[in-house]
Amino acid sequence: MKKKKVTFADIAAYTNFSKTTISRYFNNPDSLTLENQQKIADALTALDYKENKVARILASGKTEFVGIIVPNLYMHYYAEMLNQILSTYETYGYKFLVFAGDEKKDVEKKYIEELLAYNIEGMIVLSPTIPSEELAAYHIPVVGIEREDSHICSVNTDNYMGGVQAAGLLKKCNCDVVIHINAEIDETVPAYGRIRGFLDICREYELPYEMMLGSIGNSFEENQEKLLQIVDTLEEKYPQRKKGIFISNDTHANILLNILVRRYGKLPETYKIIGFDNSPISSEAVIPMSTIGQQIPEIAREAMELLAQQMTERKKRRPVPLEAPVHKIIPPVLIRRETA
Repeated sequence: MKKKKVTFADIAAYTNFSKTTISRYFNNPDSLTLENQQKIADALTALDYKENKVARILASGKTEFVGIIVPNLYMHYYAEMLNQILSTYETYGYKFLVFAGDEKKDVEKKYIEELLAYNIEGMIVLSPTIPSEELAAYHIPVVGIEREDSHICSVNTDNYMGGVQAAGLLKKCNCDVVIHINAEIDETVPAYGRIRGFLDICREYELPYEMMLGSIGNSFEENQEKLLQIVDTLEEKYPQRKKGIFISNDTHANILLNILVRRYGKLPETYKIIGFDNSPISSEAVIPMSTIGQQIPEIAREAMELLAQQMTERKKRRPVPLEAPVHKIIPPVLIRRETA
């Protein structure tokens, strides 16, 4: 026979509380004493209560949904960060609605409006497109990862230390010239620290260096074409000289590595390559790549913890908002493999 569904009336009868009190336990538990919360929790176990999620959402307006905006899933870093964020469900119980905005502001704004229509409780934003001041104006908890974050909470890698580590390793490799390949980055973006750290070490130790800053494109085809041009330029400018290349992410580092291996049948001794991320592609590449490892699982956990704290606070009877955005910095880890 079909088992009878336990209702609020059944819980009220079991505990001798009113149905209003039982409803408050689910929708505003802080309004009850800890003793009464425990009595109701014990009753739920005894009665084998199975929560009706839809009914609870309708009653409380709390969906337990978190929105995520990523620029794309082409870059291995974003795919792995998303994977790690989704894995926090077991710890925090929040579900996720994910959009990839392709760094188009109007598209991302539409996505956020869509997320708000689902009554999300908070957002994690990796895309850099919408300024943090605009994100803060939505008046829901927002945590940024590796993006401009003046008006929102954030979790970022210590990018400056990453640039220092990369330049320092290339110095140890006795490179004749060290090169940094990156986009042109605004100084308000955390990743700009990679450029500063690299430059500071080059200048401190008087290392011959070159900065190759500019767009490499947004697709594999564009990346490959641009990096082929860069390799041709380096071959022309620095023939037979040992070139140490620090490139801004593992996806582009892997494309560069493949170009060299296809051209020469191996990674020439005149090239050393260091990526940034420690996304899975760095260890899975045809030649496992040295990289500056962002601690992606830890960043994801910290971001979700920071967001969950804000979302929990908003549910209290007298919430205390943050006085200022919280910014957490996670140290990078130099991972030396076969390319440097």
